[in-house]
Amino acid sequence: MSLADELLADLEEAGDEGEDGLYPEGEDGESDGEGIQGRTDAVLEDIPEEMEVDYSKAESVASIAKLRNSKQFSEIIDKISDYIGKQRKNSDVSGPVEADPEYRLIVAANNLTVEIDNELNIIHKFTRDKYSKRFPELESLVPDSLDYMRTVKELGNNLEKCKNNETLQQILTNATIMVVSVTASTTQGTLLNEDELKQLEEACDMALELNQSKHRIYEYVESRMSFIAPNLSVIVGASTAAKIMGIAGGLTNLSKMPACNLMLLGAQRRTLSGFSSTSLLPHTGFIYHCDVVQTLPPDLRRKAARLVAAKCTLASRVDSFHESSDGKVGYDLKEEIERKFDKWQEPPPVKQVKPLPAPLDGQRKKRGGRRYRKMKERLGLTEIRKHANRMTFAEIEDDAYQEDLGFSLGQLGKSGSGRVRQAQVNEATKARISKSLQRTLQKQSMTYGGKSTVRDRSSGTSSSVAFTPLQGLEIVNPQAAEKKVAEANQKYFSNMAEFLKVKKETKM
Repeated sequence: MSLADELLADLEEAGDEGEDGLYPEGEDGESDGEGIQGRTDAVLEDIPEEMEVDYSKAESVASIAKLRNSKQFSEIIDKISDYIGKQRKNSDVSGPVEADPEYRLIVAANNLTVEIDNELNIIHKFTRDKYSKRFPELESLVPDSLDYMRTVKELGNNLEKCKNNETLQQILTNATIMVVSVTASTTQGTLLNEDELKQLEEACDMALELNQSKHRIYEYVESRMSFIAPNLSVIVGASTAAKIMGIAGGLTNLSKMPACNLMLLGAQRRTLSGFSSTSLLPHTGFIYHCDVVQTLPPDLRRKAARLVAAKCTLASRVDSFHESSDGKVGYDLKEEIERKFDKWQEPPPVKQVKPLPAPLDGQRKKRGGRRYRKMKERLGLTEIRKHANRMTFAEIEDDAYQEDLGFSLGQLGKSGSGRVRQAQVNEATKARISKSLQRTLQKQSMTYGGKSTVRDRSSGTSSSVAFTPLQGLEIVNPQAAEKKVAEANQKYFSNMAEFLKVKKETKM
């Protein structure tokens, strides 16, 4: 038994146990079994081509596609025809919207569109298997199912009709018609008999009729969603709003649902064992596939779906309380969504070319500390280099080497530092001496004429008697003159002497 047969058997057993179909049951509580058939077709749609059911041996399209002739389909279409002529206002809805009979019809009609899509896929496979005997290459040239069936109905056995055919020009593009005509002239297919042509024509008519019914349902749902959920319909459209309301179980249940769950409504869970599901987008439902989200680039669609789901939650809560019946809240939310979409797609701002900052006039202050002192000691001039670079004023220097004339060692190895007034340093302690201490030491170390080696004691040759031409013999202090000279020398010629007064010369 093939995998397709096993799946069909499992679904039939589930139907016998009393599982609910996609269509609601009739008033008498009996289901016509169309829901089971629809789910079977939906499962068969996901089976790879090498394991799909071969419809080439089917007797007619009615034996495999039973939706159009079902009782449920005719009842929904008749009810839609009755409601289309009636005009309703927003004030007609009172209480829970789920209690309104037309709302239940909208949910059933929305579920019917899903069944119609599954039925169209089955009819397309039936037509493809039948017509591949006449023109097998047409399937790859015309990938769209409805266009393929329209083309099959127009061509039939006569493939030469594709040249200068006005009806075919309304279905396919000129480039596709040219490729089809060239391929038809070289195809290896065989002619079909009358019964096969009749089956193909019946299948094509059924597909086109179901497609018209689907568009009619879409128009009806769109016209009626404006009074059931006007704000929600403004954001995601009437069709998507009806789908998410149908899955959620009504507008009241939808208003109680968080946005994260609302985004997952309609997610396709296909977990067939043995088949890969990498091509399926996870966590994507009806909102992800609505027109508002699909207009954005692929990398922004998931982010946009989260935003739209959050706004749909707010709109559904407004609709559940029958407020803002004119859709004003929905329009405001949609404008906010569009503004954010535009903001996401804005190009990044152009970087401005900034000029270089103006250089600072002064050098930045260096950091002090032990590390900086060590660096200065490492890079600074040594005392030997300093003395070698100094020259004594008005003194002829000796050349250090005979080969290098003019290169001298400066004051290196000479007494004195070359300064005009050298700071007094105590040789014992290497400490600087203050000026007052220097004067005291100079007074103590002054030497007078005729002094002995003993400090401050006069020798025996000094006398206080002096001979003058006016007075003759006089008694004088022999140290007074020396003291006066010493004081004058200390005042004007001492190392600590300073300029007393400086007079500026005035120009005449």
